[in-house]
Amino acid sequence: MHQKPHQRLYKNINSSPPMGKISQRREKMAVFHLKILVIFLLMAVVVFGQENSNLNKVIQLNGGPDSVVWVVQLSDLHFSVHHPDRALDFQFLVPSFLSIINPSLVLITGDLTDGKSKDHLTMKQNEQEWMEYRNVMEDVVKKSGLDKSIFYDLRGNHDNFGVPSVGGTFDFFSNYSLNAQAGRQGKVNSITLQTGIRKHLFVGIDSTMAVGLRGPTNLMGHPTEALLDDLDSELSIWDDEPKNTVIKITFGHFPLSFSAASESGRTLKDVFLKHSLSAYLCGHLHTTFGKNLKRLHRAGNDLMQLNMQPTSSKDFRNGSSQIQEFWEWEMGDWRKSRIMRILAIDRGHASFIDINLKLGTEETIILPTFPLDSRFILTSPHLTEFKDQSKDPSHYMTIRALVFSSSPITSVVARVYDTQFGNSVQVVEESMTKINDSSSRGTLYAAPWNFKAFEDPSPERYWLQIEAIDIRGRSTLTELRPFSINGLSSSPSWTWLEFKVMGCQWAALYYPILCFSLGCFLIVLLLPVALRVFSKKQYTLQNFSSDKSFMNGVGWIFTELYKLRSVWFGFLGYLLYLVLFPWFSGQLFTDGGERGYMTYRGWVLKHPKMGQKLEYLGFPDVLVIVIPHLVFVVFPSLLVVVGLATESEMYRLHLLALSGKKEDDCLKETPRSRHNNYRITRSSKFLLNRRWIRKVLMVICLVIFYKHFKSCKMLVKAYEMNPLLHFPVYTFSIPLLLAYAVYRTSRR
Repeated sequence: MHQKPHQRLYKNINSSPPMGKISQRREKMAVFHLKILVIFLLMAVVVFGQENSNLNKVIQLNGGPDSVVWVVQLSDLHFSVHHPDRALDFQFLVPSFLSIINPSLVLITGDLTDGKSKDHLTMKQNEQEWMEYRNVMEDVVKKSGLDKSIFYDLRGNHDNFGVPSVGGTFDFFSNYSLNAQAGRQGKVNSITLQTGIRKHLFVGIDSTMAVGLRGPTNLMGHPTEALLDDLDSELSIWDDEPKNTVIKITFGHFPLSFSAASESGRTLKDVFLKHSLSAYLCGHLHTTFGKNLKRLHRAGNDLMQLNMQPTSSKDFRNGSSQIQEFWEWEMGDWRKSRIMRILAIDRGHASFIDINLKLGTEETIILPTFPLDSRFILTSPHLTEFKDQSKDPSHYMTIRALVFSSSPITSVVARVYDTQFGNSVQVVEESMTKINDSSSRGTLYAAPWNFKAFEDPSPERYWLQIEAIDIRGRSTLTELRPFSINGLSSSPSWTWLEFKVMGCQWAALYYPILCFSLGCFLIVLLLPVALRVFSKKQYTLQNFSSDKSFMNGVGWIFTELYKLRSVWFGFLGYLLYLVLFPWFSGQLFTDGGERGYMTYRGWVLKHPKMGQKLEYLGFPDVLVIVIPHLVFVVFPSLLVVVGLATESEMYRLHLLALSGKKEDDCLKETPRSRHNNYRITRSSKFLLNRRWIRKVLMVICLVIFYKHFKSCKMLVKAYEMNPLLHFPVYTFSIPLLLAYAVYRTSRR
């Protein structure tokens, strides 16, 4: 029977569950949702906590000596399938040393693998090398007995060759490195070592390219704004602590001389100075350029620094001594030199020793921690402490040294030598006593001395040497180190090679060098045109013979170049090509993909995954191609052409003089007196008769050809290019211009 609306409503109401049951269901659902929310929150806290612990982990160092911490640094391992000895030596030598030294951290500062072909010309990732690195490090950690979590490694440029993006297929660092295995995936990672009243903050920096190009245009560090902000944040985490209780050390792969500025112009140096850094540890340069690759940085925008220390410490004797400064200490490589570094921080002051494992196994290692080497001290804090010794008088009262040995040590002796009168005279010999501790992390020896007796205005008057003798009677001596109790620093000089790689800020110097080179080209090419247009005087060899002024000589030489009109236009066109057009195109990544092209401003390419056009990558790294090509190929070629043109004119007039013909009879030129003004000396006759100048210039041409050929061969291999298809103008312009100039000048 059909029901009325009010009857259906009444029935629905009666058939619905009671209100009490509805409330119970709602409460159960609310509790369920609350549980899910709590679980998600707990997961988020755990994940954040793990990430935070990776970025800022604190290790409480138990046991003595309480005043000292020490770490080990290794760099530029370059494990290679073509050089298996590097990994084998590492696996054999390093574990025993780490076991004896027992460091609180092991820092491996980049270039873990080589990423190069056997001929060193092709640079891209090789997974076999990364697998070898992982296996060797696993074995080293196991044999050394150290906790795997204290090993920190980071990328170098070799670990980034041909890697399109972080986390991509060819980013093997993210799969095989120790940092990746520990979950430390960020560009900036920090760890704090806590001892007594001091914290020792170590911050690692990965400033490799975000888009890793193949070498050689992958040479420099490229800190981004985000990386500098993260670094600034990490270095600030203990800023609320009392002053002088936090020691800050950073480590990375690239020296600051090979690090570019960020988008806004900020640099790593700016951040380091802001946070009163003690030292920056790096690698990259190997020992090829020297063993003295150290630099003291102070505030100031210096493109070049002629010495390790920009200003003598004498300038701060009477000042406030509160100067912003930090040390940059590049270390030697494992690749060839088998170098290991031990860095110690004693009462807030850093010192180090580099050990050459290639020379053989050292049974005993001695690292003096006080007094510090006056060549590598920070002036400001030492001056401050010396003026106010009441804060920590124990810092000055003893000579101290860490001693690491595989055999028991029977005696340690400290000796001080005075060199005031030119000869080394021993003035102190003190036996050093082992500082005992129930659970020692290492062995620290100390000897009391009257430190006030060694205050002197010269930072190189007094020298320290420590000798240790083990139970077998074997003696180990440290090198003689100058020291200064009152905080004055000596200023050792760089060699030319050391200055070139450490004293020059190459990223900032690229454009000035480029503009200067191009300016020299334009002067050589346009000066004869300007002389013809704006000067009524004719610049010839005859005029120069009668009036040997500098202007006459320059005008004549460059005018001879302009007479080779086709060659002159060729060089001018090539110069415009180098400025306006791409130099060549090549494969930039390990897996090939779309080709990019290079200009003097960097590479332009379409990213294989992003699908977008990226411009000017590898700037200023391209300077390793641009500057050598301009300075050692193009400019010498232009000068050789000038020489050929000049020699040809001299030889022509020499033949006229020998034949007795007058110049106007042969060329119908006026005035006749020009030929009469030209005189040939005896030395000129010797050079011109056999054309020795031309022969020398021809030899220089061959040298330029060889240099250019090697450069082209390197580029062909590096970026998989065909000279005829991918860079014909770059390949053939200079050889053709030189060959044509040789031909033209031979006919004159």
